[in-house]
Amino acid sequence: MITKDQRVDPLPEQFSSYEEAAEFWDAHDTTDYLDALQPVTVQAEFRRRHFEVEIDKDVLFVLRERARRTGVPVSRLASDMLRRQIAAAA
Repeated sequence: MITKDQRVDPLPEQFSSYEEAAEFWDAHDTTDYLDALQPVTVQAEFRRRHFEVEIDKDVLFVLRERARRTGVPVSRLASDMLRRQIAAAA
């Protein structure tokens, strides 16, 4: 945040690229530009939830290799395998 003795760089009207915008915001604090911000209304609909599960490194390597061979994401393969295991145990 800028103190009384510091000057704020002007906010560009637009950026020529995402990289230029990223460089600007990496070097500046958004709270120094509150007068330029506009409130927006956002509605979000979450369709899927993701959970983190710790697994052993060797299991991950096997999952990755099998997923690569079958052409599916690791998360999908792991979910499918867990579903089958749960169904078999029921």
